[in-house]
Amino acid sequence: MNRKKKINQIFKKRMKKQNSKLHTSNKPKYISKAERAKMELEAEQTEMSVEQEPTDQASPAG
Repeated sequence: MNRKKKINQIFKKRMKKQNSKLHTSNKPKYISKAERAKMELEAEQTEMSVEQEPTDQASPAG
């Protein structure tokens, strides 16, 4: 391979890397199945606590 071609290849490779860093994907980050289950459990627990709080507040007033 001649020198000119090799220099151009290296240059194009570097430009390609720089462009790929600039144009990041809008795709959401991967979340594992176990992590999703954990998040769902936490969400259910917060919903339960939110549902219990108004009933606790309503009984002393009633």
